[in-house]
Amino acid sequence: MKAAPVKQYIYDLYDTVRSTVQPLHPKNQSEKTRALIAVGLVSFFWGTTWLASKKGVQHMPALQLAGVRQFLGGSIYLLYFFFKGHRLPTKEQFIQFVWMSVIMFVASNGLSTWSVQYIPSGLGAVIGAIAPIWIAIFSVTLFRETKFNTITILGLILGFGGIIIIFSDYLEDLFNSKFSLGILLGVVATMTWGLGTLYTVKHAKNLDPYYSLGWQMFISGIILTLISLVTGQYKPLTSLDPIAWYSIGYLVIIGSVITFLAFIYALKRLPAAQASVYAYINPIVAVIIGALLNGEKLNMIIAIGTAVTLLGVYLVNTGFKKAKPSP
Repeated sequence: MKAAPVKQYIYDLYDTVRSTVQPLHPKNQSEKTRALIAVGLVSFFWGTTWLASKKGVQHMPALQLAGVRQFLGGSIYLLYFFFKGHRLPTKEQFIQFVWMSVIMFVASNGLSTWSVQYIPSGLGAVIGAIAPIWIAIFSVTLFRETKFNTITILGLILGFGGIIIIFSDYLEDLFNSKFSLGILLGVVATMTWGLGTLYTVKHAKNLDPYYSLGWQMFISGIILTLISLVTGQYKPLTSLDPIAWYSIGYLVIIGSVITFLAFIYALKRLPAAQASVYAYINPIVAVIIGALLNGEKLNMIIAIGTAVTLLGVYLVNTGFKKAKPSP
């Protein structure tokens, strides 16, 4: 082949690749397309954070892991906002940030991280997926904002029924006190997340979500670290295994910064139903990733139980929205 044809061939190849990739460049995508891509990122990467937490708690105490993760993630957010000239929060805002951080991150994230110390990461993700069920239950029983309808009741039955199906494959493990503790921690974590979501919507919906998120992470990181120190569940940072640091780095950069930013970006530009589709996908990602990379159990019973649980969550969300009165 002569030089000129070779040069022309390279130019043609470049033009072909550019014409294929160019539509994917952020500048050439519509805002809705970028938001949908953000949902895809959230759906996948939040699913992988369960395994990252599982790997981390094998080399350091769970609450310390959650504390370091939240402290570093929150610090990154706050440094950005201070660089942009944001002022410190008012006394009223700071009080809101404190109670939101205790409910949403200290309790929910701390307990869910602790739970995967004793149970498979995929199972932890499926349990975490039932948080919308608790939101519906608490809305009816505690806040009296709505009533159950047929779709919601069917969703509740399927949601908890799917968990029971999964547990049927772990019957022997349920007699293990540590495994049972992990299940309990995971369930309580979803309950606190449900409560925190309802309180946030009711009392803190006017706060800047990005700024609020940074403060919640930062405050919860300090609280979780203090708890781990007081309870003796703490390892000197200089003695941590490299795997623990890899886990922290992944959880901070991917789980606490990039994915949260992507989620809030999507939430502001898409209908809530589209933005929240991640809740049905990341447990599936977590189960598959846990099986492929950590040798966790994955069979037909677990697959069916996961599908039934997520169908139940979907029906609860659908019925809850139909039953909730318009503002």
